[in-house]
Amino acid sequence: MAILRMDNVLIVVDDIEAAKAFFAELGMELEGETTVEGHWVDRVVGLDGVRADIAMMRTPDGHGRVELTKFHTPPAVRAEPERAPANTLGIRRIMFTVDDIDDVVARLRSHGAELVGEIAQYEDIYRLCFLRGPESIIIGLAEQLR
Repeated sequence: MAILRMDNVLIVVDDIEAAKAFFAELGMELEGETTVEGHWVDRVVGLDGVRADIAMMRTPDGHGRVELTKFHTPPAVRAEPERAPANTLGIRRIMFTVDDIDDVVARLRSHGAELVGEIAQYEDIYRLCFLRGPESIIIGLAEQLR
């Protein structure tokens, strides 16, 4: 076997505090924070003079993580439109299973999140939606119907 597990997804942000609050409201827990810099970081990410703050957010089951990174040097760059549509090439969203989609949407709206489309039902299996949060991060929510 080549991989043991998926460890985390990296999201580069400008406002790390807003991103932490958004993912905490979703139910994720702050696992730790640090600042990274030095030759080893430069070599790993392929940039020179890296200094970045990192916040690691963990899902309640402990199996998934979102790494939020704020680059101080070199400054982050935007590679696509700020509000890129769902059909833009690349990673478009992270999907989370929730127990009450209406409650989660309402709580995330208090952090500035907006529905990308609407909450829709897929057969008798799921209610689903996409939300755009801080930094135009798109997350998906899925509530399994019983």
